[in-house]
Amino acid sequence: MLGESAMPLYKRYLEYLATVPAVELSLDVSRMNFSSAWLDSMEPEIQRAYAEMAELERGAIANPDENRMVGHYWLRAPQLAPRAELRIEIEETRRRVQEFTARIHESSAFTEVLSIGIGGSALGPMFLADALGHAQRDRMRLHFFDNTDPDGMERVLAGLEGRLDRTLVLVISKSGGTPETHNGMKVAEAAFARAGVAFGPRAVAVTMPGSKLDAYAQANGWLERFPMFDWVGGRTSVMSAVGLLPAALQGLDTDALLEGAALMDEATRVRLTRQNPAALLALMWHHATGGRGRKDMVILPYKDRLLLFSRYLQQLIMESLGKQYDREGRVVEQGITVYGNKGSTDQHAYVQQLREGVNNFFVTFIRVLEDGGDELELEPGVR
Repeated sequence: MLGESAMPLYKRYLEYLATVPAVELSLDVSRMNFSSAWLDSMEPEIQRAYAEMAELERGAIANPDENRMVGHYWLRAPQLAPRAELRIEIEETRRRVQEFTARIHESSAFTEVLSIGIGGSALGPMFLADALGHAQRDRMRLHFFDNTDPDGMERVLAGLEGRLDRTLVLVISKSGGTPETHNGMKVAEAAFARAGVAFGPRAVAVTMPGSKLDAYAQANGWLERFPMFDWVGGRTSVMSAVGLLPAALQGLDTDALLEGAALMDEATRVRLTRQNPAALLALMWHHATGGRGRKDMVILPYKDRLLLFSRYLQQLIMESLGKQYDREGRVVEQGITVYGNKGSTDQHAYVQQLREGVNNFFVTFIRVLEDGGDELELEPGVR
C-alpha cells in the first residue's frame, strides 16, 4: 500500500504517464517540476509544431539555404513520400540491400565487415550493432573506423590480421569527399595492399550518386555502390543504406527495425499532447532549459546495450538544436548539451551531483523491459 505522503506523486504519475502500446514504450515526465498551467500555456506552440511537422512530411522545404526537403521519416514509410520517384528510390534501395546481403551470406566468402565513416555515417551503425547484435547470432562481425587516429585504426586492423581476405569494407560518406572517411579508406587500402589482398572486389560505397567517392568506386572496380539521398541528413540517416546495410550484413532484422520506427513515428503524429511522448519530451527539455539550453541533459540507460545511446543522441540533438540564429534570423544561441554513460555506473557520478551538487543538468532515465541474460533470480522477483 502507498503511504499517504506518496499519493500525490502517484496521482501526478498517472496524470502525465504517456504510453505507446504498439512499441511497448512508456514515458513518465511527472517528476519534472512543471505545472499543469504551464503545460496548457504551451499548447498553442506545440500545435503549431505539429502543423509544421506535417508540412515537412508532405515535402515542404526545411532548409531554405539549400532549397532542400528533410524526409528521413519516409525511409520507414515510403508510401508517405510526396513524390512517386522518392518512394521508388527508397523501396529500390531497400530491395538492393536485402539482395546484396543475401548474396554475401550465401557466398560464405566474408566473415568480417569493416565500416569506414564519421559522424552520422558511423554513430548510427555503431549504435545498432552494439544495441541489437549478439556474438552467437551475428552472421558477420562488424568493425569500425570512426576517427582519424592512426593508432585507433591500427588497433582495428590488428583485430583483422589474417582475415582481410574475408573482410568486406563499407565506405560511407554522403558528400563523398569527407576528409576523415577518405583518410580511413586510404589506410584500409594500404593495409589490404600489404597483405596482398585486392581491395576493390571487397569494397562497397554508400554515397550520393555522382560524388567523388561514387566516381572512385566505379573507376576502381568496387564490388557495389548504394545511394544516399540529399533529403536525408547524416545524423538521421541510420535507416537508409547507411545503417541498413551494415545491420543486414550483421544479421539484424532490418524489416522489424523499420516497422518499429514507423510505429513510433505514428505516435509522434498524435496531436493530443499528453498522449504524444515526443511532444512531452520536447516540452520537458524546453521547460528544464528555459528554452535556451541553460541546463545540460544526462542520458542514463540501465542497459549495457544502450551504452552508445548518449553518443548517438549527442550528434542528433546538439547538431539539430545548436543554432546561433532562429528561422527569422534572430540571435538565439540555443541548444542542449547531451552526455551520459550507463545508469549503474553513473549513479556514482551524475546522480550524486544531481542530488547534492551543482544544479546544472537534468536526467533522462531509461529502463529497458528485460530481454536476454540469465534467468537466475538473485532475490525473489529480482533478476
